[in-house]
Amino acid sequence: MQFSNKSNTTRWVLISSSFLIIVLILWNTYTFFQIFKNEERIKIELFAEAQKTINNATDDTDMDLPLLIIQNNSTIPLILTDKNDSILGSNNIDEEIINDTIKAKQLLKNFKNSNDPVVLEYAKGKFRYLYYTNSPLLTKLKYYPIALLLIIVLFAALVYNYYKTSKISGQNKLWAGMAKETAHQIGTPLSSLIGWVEIMKADNVDETTVQEIEKDIYRLQNITDRFSKIGSEPSLEERDLVEETKHAFEYLQSRFSKQVLFTFKAPQHKIPILMNPTLHSWTIENLVKNAIDAMKGRGSIIVIVEDDGKLAKIKVIDSGKGIPKNQFKTIFEPGFTTKKRGWGLGLSLTKRIVEEYHKGRIKVLQSEINKGTIIQISFKR
Repeated sequence: MQFSNKSNTTRWVLISSSFLIIVLILWNTYTFFQIFKNEERIKIELFAEAQKTINNATDDTDMDLPLLIIQNNSTIPLILTDKNDSILGSNNIDEEIINDTIKAKQLLKNFKNSNDPVVLEYAKGKFRYLYYTNSPLLTKLKYYPIALLLIIVLFAALVYNYYKTSKISGQNKLWAGMAKETAHQIGTPLSSLIGWVEIMKADNVDETTVQEIEKDIYRLQNITDRFSKIGSEPSLEERDLVEETKHAFEYLQSRFSKQVLFTFKAPQHKIPILMNPTLHSWTIENLVKNAIDAMKGRGSIIVIVEDDGKLAKIKVIDSGKGIPKNQFKTIFEPGFTTKKRGWGLGLSLTKRIVEEYHKGRIKVLQSEINKGTIIQISFKR
């Protein structure tokens, strides 16, 4: 607990420090932008004064400095107008734009929205107006904070994704470890039960009773085998899909009440598929049990095995409450459940068994509210 609190404190300190650094960078960028903007305003005012000096020049006027100021403005776009907004001249603007009346008026409008004009009094009571916009350098600086924010957001997304992936990986290892430990713990009493069955046989206990107990012991061994395979790559072997599916179906059929009508349909020929029989039976069990839960223990279950030459398919059809279309993919996510009890791991495990271990596909093929659902598994032949 103490370690967890320390870790959380460190995390929040890092987040707060990062946020503070971002704020400082953005503030400094804004400050630089305002400084450069003011400097450009001063340059334009100097340009206006130089222009005024040239216009009022006499033979003995020193023109070197005004000309130098005008010539050195090679970055700030300028437009000189009269009081009627007629364009009298321009600087650092493409002549093609200035010569196009419509484009020139639109550009002048943009300049007016960008900065206040510098007013030149070229004669007593007569004025001209010098409009300008930001230089390319200042424009780039203006958008720099946005680019910086995008980079920060992208970096934060990458960090979050890495953190989330690491967390999920750690959780997966934890669940795999717990599953293997559970399988190990079940093994001890299971061995004892096998011994007791042998004693019952020696004492001539009713054979039917012994057989039923043996079936349940086999079932427990199967469950133990399933849990021991979580987190490790299972071995695959060629098996008949029809036979393995039918075997799992019949076991479930014998364990549920008569209020559930079970139907199994399959081709007469074998369908050889590379599979792990233990995990395949778990898949069928999860789908059938989930279907029975959707029907609240009353209705019909149809399991169909199909073969179209390229794909082998298993369809589990129920007459339950159905699934909304926006949940067709969500139901296979870990933790998703509509039941009051349960952790929502059944269908997510099923998806992992089908797609990661058997390289197949599982999806909700069709579903209607209060009419039923069809879930389909497909394997390449």
